[in-house]
Amino acid sequence: MNKTRQDILLDSVLGAIGHTPLIEISRFTKGLDGRILAKLEYLNPGFSKKDRNALQMIEEAEADGRLKPGQTVVELTSGNTGTGLSIVCGVKGYPFVAVMSKGNSMERARMMKALGAEVVLVDQLPDSTPGKVSGGDLALVEEAARRITGERHAFRADQFHLEGSTRAHFLHTGPEIIQQTGGRFDAYCDFIGTGSSFNGCARAFKDYRADIRCFVVEPTGAAAFKGEAVTNPNHRIQGGGYSMTDLPLIDKNLIDGYLQVTDEEAMLTARRLAKEEGIFAGFSSGANVAAAVQLLKTTCRGKTVVVLLSDSGLKYLSTDLWTE
Repeated sequence: MNKTRQDILLDSVLGAIGHTPLIEISRFTKGLDGRILAKLEYLNPGFSKKDRNALQMIEEAEADGRLKPGQTVVELTSGNTGTGLSIVCGVKGYPFVAVMSKGNSMERARMMKALGAEVVLVDQLPDSTPGKVSGGDLALVEEAARRITGERHAFRADQFHLEGSTRAHFLHTGPEIIQQTGGRFDAYCDFIGTGSSFNGCARAFKDYRADIRCFVVEPTGAAAFKGEAVTNPNHRIQGGGYSMTDLPLIDKNLIDGYLQVTDEEAMLTARRLAKEEGIFAGFSSGANVAAAVQLLKTTCRGKTVVVLLSDSGLKYLSTDLWTE
């Protein structure tokens, strides 16, 4: 019998990263022609898919000597990569500084602090709205992250540029999905922030079977990567949709199409997942499932679509995603 991580004693929490369950959300899709399979990435130790990125980037930097023993690690974050890095750096003994916009939900800042990170919160632009992080807000966070990296002679765990960020999903997330489904699925869609999970999974899927269709998901009114004019930079879907046209980790040859989801669609879908499937996930998870529904109603009618449920709804309790 093949042993899973549940069958063995792990030497640290890092061994609990990955190998998340894949489930069919059959109650949610009742009445639709097709299936949605959802990978529960919020069951990682830091409650998001970004634990994978954090572990891969740090271990690759250790292996090639870019990260020295005891060196400080710095990264900008909306909260999820920062949480993953807080866990990985804490276990491995590296000081970690998370640099985050004040527009992101405060649950994540508190969680990172609890995990031992130093959290630097960056003011938003004057015309930005709390809870809605724009590309301009992220640029301010990037500026602060670069400054702190230089001041502290730190290693920058740059999730937007380091290949380890996407390799985590090429080597692990994608192959896990292929194994869990026996390769029997037709499409994949993913809401993009850095684009690392889209690119890594899509490359793994295309290598396995070239006819698996892979779709990028962006917020309605902020589909800059598709090439559209940005009319809604302050959308409410946290964790991505930063109106960035240059995402170097994404190979555009892997993209079969582009989808857009409104704030309302993402939020209502996340709420339905909680009530109908017992899945307590965040904004981008709602966006991914809403996009998958679009596919089942159009070009993927009768097919099977795979999505990632990127993080936990616990990270948004202070936002209007969840009503009193």
